[in-house]
Amino acid sequence: MNVLISYGYITRVYDSTIGISGTHGKTTTTSMVSLCFIEANLDPTIQIGAMLKEINGNYRVGNSDYFILEACEYVESFLKFSPKSAIVLNIDHDHVDYFESFEHINHAFQKYVDILPRDGLLVVNADDYNCLALRDHTVAKTITFGIKNPKANFVATNITFDANGFSRFDVYHNNNYYAEIKLSIVGIHNVLNSLSCIALCHEHGISKHDIKSALFKFTGANRRFELIGSTRGFCVYDDYAHHPIEITATAMALKNKVHRQSWAIFQPHTYSRTSELLDDFANSLTGFDNIIITDIYAARETNTYNISSEHLVDKVRSLGKNCVMIADFDDICKYIKERACPNDIVLTIGAGTIGDLGKKLID
Repeated sequence: MNVLISYGYITRVYDSTIGISGTHGKTTTTSMVSLCFIEANLDPTIQIGAMLKEINGNYRVGNSDYFILEACEYVESFLKFSPKSAIVLNIDHDHVDYFESFEHINHAFQKYVDILPRDGLLVVNADDYNCLALRDHTVAKTITFGIKNPKANFVATNITFDANGFSRFDVYHNNNYYAEIKLSIVGIHNVLNSLSCIALCHEHGISKHDIKSALFKFTGANRRFELIGSTRGFCVYDDYAHHPIEITATAMALKNKVHRQSWAIFQPHTYSRTSELLDDFANSLTGFDNIIITDIYAARETNTYNISSEHLVDKVRSLGKNCVMIADFDDICKYIKERACPNDIVLTIGAGTIGDLGKKLID
């Protein structure tokens, strides 16, 4: 059971709250689940961490008992909810200004799944060892999904990508053929996200037809490999990735799209994350052909870490990749327009103000 509070008043009690969490991918997965429930005419209430064009915003108020929300792990805020069903996509070391170690964040997820009731549902990533271990910390029914782990309840096989980088794959449920799924978003990571959605929706009685239809119609949430436009023959995309695992997933997704060269413009997000994960950031950025680093976006922090973007530039260069530091967005626009060619892809990457740059590039 969960209570939605609005301006200090109890507005509704929800008997079936669904929380989607993980250090990466929860916005896209929350969008997928939400659209499947809408497709099935289940009229859910939705709270999501990005604009979703299908609901014309980041929330929707429904009239059913379903409350679908993106449950964020930062400062353990997801422990304030009482979900009946939960998806946990992955667990990686992040939010290093709060979580002192991987063990700290892992323990937070253990506490989160412990909230689930005995008649609840936990859907976990069988390709992630720490996610799979969450089964030992809940009394709820557990369903697993995966690509690499053949013992998962829901498995994707025969995965192919078209020229846009969109995937098509077969889903097997407990080793029995379930359905062919087509996505209209890029990346192997979104195959995994969609599997979690399929698993949860199946357990909630949503038909294969509604699941397939909703997933095919979904073209992505705001700032998740979002096409901003094109200019001079090259396309500009914007992505919210601000953790090395996310950047690697974006780079891998890009490789499945037909293009000439890639240009990644990365704005590091927070001094603490940049300092703690510097080597990982450098390695993740080598997946692009050309790399531009902007100033670090401070967000809630002051620079007590003696870190700068130049440190990251040096790390990337030491790995043999072309990388430059340019602070000013107008200067970046000039640099790109002088060098990018037709059929190139330009990606603005980060959780700060970098999204504004894409619009400047196509003006």
